[in-house]
Amino acid sequence: MNMTIEQIHDSATAAADNIASSPARQAFRILQFGFTVAPILAGLDKFFHLLVNWDQYLPGVVARMSPVQPHTLMLVVGVIEIVAGIGVALRPRIFAYIVAAWLALIVINLLLIPGYFDVALRDFGLLLGALALARLSQQFSRS
Repeated sequence: MNMTIEQIHDSATAAADNIASSPARQAFRILQFGFTVAPILAGLDKFFHLLVNWDQYLPGVVARMSPVQPHTLMLVVGVIEIVAGIGVALRPRIFAYIVAAWLALIVINLLLIPGYFDVALRDFGLLLGALALARLSQQFSRS
């Protein structure tokens, strides 16, 4: 079967439209958006405390081991989260795994604080979402 250039173009366009509208592609974009915006907003809020006083999420054992003041440590965390969010926007194949690892550290941190197990469970769910984004990035991201 010989196809004309126009038929090949139409076929390729239809295939591209199919991929762009696929549920998996849409899931990738939703997760990428979420794991871009949420870390950036949480990171920025480490400087302003509009959502919550983030210093309360630092266990005493970690604060005692740190060479810097707890608030300063949380500001460093904020910068890391902002960079991670930007990274997910630009290079989700790599940064989705970095965010998942970061969330694993957050979960461990929260398990050291009595009364924050519910937050640890929520962040474990986010960790799974970051891993799903990482896997979807293998198919839908060029970077």
